[in-house]
Amino acid sequence: MIKAGEFVEAARALGCRTWAGVPCSFLTPFINYVINDDRLRYISSANEGDALATAAGGAIGGERAVVMMQNSGLGNAVSPLTSLTHVFRIPLLLICTHRGAPGVADEPQHELMGRITGELLATLRVPWEPFPAEAGDIRPALARAREYLDGEQRPYAFIMEKNTVAGHELRKKSLGLPRREARVQEVYSSNVDRRPSRNEVLRRLIELTPEAGTVVIATTGYTGRELYALADRKNHFYMVGSMGCASAFGLGLALARPDLKVVVVDGDGAALMRMGNFATLGAYGPSNLYHLVLDNEAHDSTGAQATVTAGVSFARIAQACGYALCLAGDRPAVVDALLNGTADGPKFAHLKIRTGTIADLPRPKLAPPEVLRRLMAHIGAKF
Repeated sequence: MIKAGEFVEAARALGCRTWAGVPCSFLTPFINYVINDDRLRYISSANEGDALATAAGGAIGGERAVVMMQNSGLGNAVSPLTSLTHVFRIPLLLICTHRGAPGVADEPQHELMGRITGELLATLRVPWEPFPAEAGDIRPALARAREYLDGEQRPYAFIMEKNTVAGHELRKKSLGLPRREARVQEVYSSNVDRRPSRNEVLRRLIELTPEAGTVVIATTGYTGRELYALADRKNHFYMVGSMGCASAFGLGLALARPDLKVVVVDGDGAALMRMGNFATLGAYGPSNLYHLVLDNEAHDSTGAQATVTAGVSFARIAQACGYALCLAGDRPAVVDALLNGTADGPKFAHLKIRTGTIADLPRPKLAPPEVLRRLMAHIGAKF
């Protein structure tokens, strides 16, 4: 058995300052240790996939991160593991607990995942090894992990068995997160047919986001492709997969790089898919994070099947979750109001648009890793 501080301090020596995840009783000593230390950052994510995406955003900003999860929640991280960190080649250190390990009594819901945890990680092309159970094994294990992370630039995992880490007392009973009560500002026209197109909105967005000092993260589907078609700039990141993870990714980058203005362009379907992340952004989001949801009430890139957002007020959800500025409307001026906002905390806008896209919509010619490394070189970041 090891002490929490022995592993956390060894990881800190490798540059790991942020710990994101969802609690498991096996992980409690680590979580308590990190929360107690003001020099470390703990992000309590709504689910394991969001934690992974947030850590990935921090990584491209040059900040190493550790992602913690129970193996029962590994399924929530499958999409970002396969279509974000694998496709874009983003190195992250994972700690996955082993509930339901064969031969160890546990709750029935852990039985199947307990038998297949290692197999599932291997299937996801995530190499793993047992979490070090002795103090003398920590640095060699981290050295092996770092060699893989640096060489392959993809995630590496430790699987943690029960009773591996000794208990650690939690001294801080609160995360000390801000409480905000922003008023929702709404500007709607009376004519639904006059809603702007995505292309019109993105043109204005480009005008307001200079390459120097700004990063634009576009959600998967038509949004990223239209942004690319309008202007392929070094400060663009086109999220080709991991639907719903753009906002979590933006949170990680914004926290790691307070010198940058981080603008996330989301979609209504994507926002619905991981709506729990609104609460995480409202709690942890810094003032340099701008979150724009373009809502055409449809999954446009798959045939314009309707979403359920006709009666959903994302701005009121953002307000309830603690965003500092909450806007809603169906005029392009909403983009100006968002990006010129000065509220102390994360800023949000819900903009209604119409369906449809431009003719012969292209796909980015650069491969995803090239897009990412171009962005990292532009902002002066390294893994």
